[in-house]
Amino acid sequence: MATVDEGTRIFLGLDPKLQKILDSYDLKDTCFDDNLKNDFPCNLNAIEAASLGLAASVLGLMMVFFLSAQLSKAPRGSDLMNKISDQIKSGARAFLVTEYKYLAGFVVVVFFALLALYSADPPSGDETDGIRYAACFLAGATLSAAAGWGGMSVATDANVRTTQAAEQHGLAVALRVAFTGGAVMGFTVVGLGLFGISLFFYLVTLGYPDDVFEARLIYAADSLAGFGFGASSIALFARVAGGIYTKAADVGADLVGKVEMDIPEDDPRNPAVIADNVGDNVGDVAGMGADLFESFVGSIIAAITLANGDLALVMLPLWVAGVGIVASMIGFFFVNANDAAGQKELMFALHKGTIVSSICVTGFTAIIVSQLFDGREEEGWEIFGCIVIGLVAGVLIGQVTEYFTSYSYWPVQSITDAGVTGPATVIIQGLGIGMISTVFPVLIIVATILGCNALADEYGIAMAAVGMLSTLGITLATDAYGPIADNAGGIAEMAELEERVRDTTDALDALGNTTAATGKGFAIGSAVLTALSLLSAFKNKTNIDIVDIGEPIVLSGVLVGSMLPFLFAALTMLSVQKAAGAIIIEVRRQFAEIPGLREGTAEADSDKCVAISTQSSVEEMILPGLYGVLSPICVGFLIGPRCLTGMLAGSIASGMMLAIMMANAGGAWDNSKKYIEIEGAKGGKGTETHKACVVGDTVGDPFKDTSGPALNILIKLMSIISLTIAPLMEGDDDWDVWYYGLIPLGIMVIGTYVVYRLFWRNMTDITADVSSPKEGKMDADADVNKAVETDDVPLADDMGKGESNDEEAEEGIEEDA
Repeated sequence: MATVDEGTRIFLGLDPKLQKILDSYDLKDTCFDDNLKNDFPCNLNAIEAASLGLAASVLGLMMVFFLSAQLSKAPRGSDLMNKISDQIKSGARAFLVTEYKYLAGFVVVVFFALLALYSADPPSGDETDGIRYAACFLAGATLSAAAGWGGMSVATDANVRTTQAAEQHGLAVALRVAFTGGAVMGFTVVGLGLFGISLFFYLVTLGYPDDVFEARLIYAADSLAGFGFGASSIALFARVAGGIYTKAADVGADLVGKVEMDIPEDDPRNPAVIADNVGDNVGDVAGMGADLFESFVGSIIAAITLANGDLALVMLPLWVAGVGIVASMIGFFFVNANDAAGQKELMFALHKGTIVSSICVTGFTAIIVSQLFDGREEEGWEIFGCIVIGLVAGVLIGQVTEYFTSYSYWPVQSITDAGVTGPATVIIQGLGIGMISTVFPVLIIVATILGCNALADEYGIAMAAVGMLSTLGITLATDAYGPIADNAGGIAEMAELEERVRDTTDALDALGNTTAATGKGFAIGSAVLTALSLLSAFKNKTNIDIVDIGEPIVLSGVLVGSMLPFLFAALTMLSVQKAAGAIIIEVRRQFAEIPGLREGTAEADSDKCVAISTQSSVEEMILPGLYGVLSPICVGFLIGPRCLTGMLAGSIASGMMLAIMMANAGGAWDNSKKYIEIEGAKGGKGTETHKACVVGDTVGDPFKDTSGPALNILIKLMSIISLTIAPLMEGDDDWDVWYYGLIPLGIMVIGTYVVYRLFWRNMTDITADVSSPKEGKMDADADVNKAVETDDVPLADDMGKGESNDEEAEEGIEEDA
């Protein structure tokens, strides 16, 4: 074994955890080897080690300003289009302000809890550990929220510009405008994420009284777990609340508008249509951005933690993420298409950017490895192999997801075919497609794990996740583009633009459905690798060497962990149904009580639906968030770290399967409807087959946009929380501190009772005061109850059978104009 300088040996000897690192690894040709202390990169300090990450993140944020300036040059269209766009932006901002007010209280409570816990029992023995953990948590939460807000603001501005581009210039220019808006979201996430993690990596290495640099790196990695905790918390609440909002409004708008009233999608007569378009932004832009922000920083934190103080291994994830931003910037300029492009050509246009970025990041990473691992080349190229495997795995998962969710291929077409015999067979076929779609992503992830473990052990798996997410700037752009295109179609419909404009936006929207499904598959795959890496880091921090799945304690944890994703998915699905019920009642009430609304001679009160969706989604995020945050704390302290290890493993396994199935089934149902509407399959719009596929799409909405996407955040959140509290459980045996576990258990029980009493006990009393300013003091709940009691809430048949067709509806709009 190589010699180690006396200062490092003495310092590490003070802490059994750090002494274990010294004893368990071959330190030859690492930065622990004092023969290499004066060689690059072992001679760098913390700020130099983080320099490339900081520089690249600043470059990414400059790209955000450049793209925003380019987007602002695109025209916004007519006054009516701008009015609709401003309503959507106002609703999205109102929702995020309300959500962030709730989350601010949560962040403050956790901040002071971390400050107290780690000041009283500092893992490094330094009293400043409390402020280090708490500050990292606050920074992670703040930057995650900022990324969601920034991306949402630009997306709600890009929608009307995309509509105008579709009207004036056609498909190619509209694609470019929408993709530019999505790219702002992508580069905001990676820019803020890498800037925050690089800056705080440097800051938390400062202030320790001892000069041993390697030990400071190890303690810095511990503190950075708090950064991931903050990012994960915001991601979970943003994804759950945003998902409930968007799908409650979507389901309510579709069931009353398209199914009962037989009016087109995004028809301005539908009171819920603005809320539906707001939901696209708060769920699919802000929610997805916060989700992938957490994956991005979480994978870097896991790799830094598993580096165990070796500076070259600590630097690598920061530098790979940095060159990934540069590669994504290059790939952005390769995305283009022509006006005659079909779905396959449009998809290839987006793939070009991803492929170019992947090639560039591979070349850049090879250069980095050759420099950081001079003298230890074999190890460096093995890690490089893991990074490439991660990149390839991400591309393959995207391709598999595209196959199962694009209407260009058999799986989605088979669902449309099943619609000939009604909605029941549509749902059966969709569930089957969703289930079978789990096979290939699982095989890809398993091959990635086994290959990287053989090459570079647990650190190699973490670097595979970093590699997969290195091109997140361009990958997230293709995902965030979808809701912009969806909003553009809604604006075209509500502004009564020519049919050719709606045809253009429909083509972009169908592509967006596929890219959204592909993005969800990518997010799930990266979440599994990130969570597995965090689990490995947790095991190391708690000194768990071997986990025997046959031991009752461990198996109990596995069973509890396997159950949690199903509980989480159930709560979010039920929340969508509950919130959608309130929207449905309100929409029916307006059609019944506002004279001329059905004919198009009166204006719908969309503010009420926006208010209902906002209040319901914020209320419904409490219970899933409570279980997600407190479950690992409860199990870890009540039973012990071995049981918690089993719980994390079980949640990763079942969460991955359920998330893939729900996301892909929902995407397939959605595009089976689009296949009819865009390609005219099975007779086109208005047929019984179309109506059956609309039902399937409605079922799939909460699958793909609420429950499925939230599950990958759940498994990451529980893993990063476990890593954050690992220093407090180090050396604990089963049941050692069970009394501490009663505290989170009691909070969950009390929280469940309170939520039930406030929001669930009376299923009809589910809305806040949503009275319109025009109506003054009218109470919304009284309106709803009165409508139900007096049968003033009509069904489709009560609305006048002679008015149930699009032609007469359009005549009403023309008369109003």
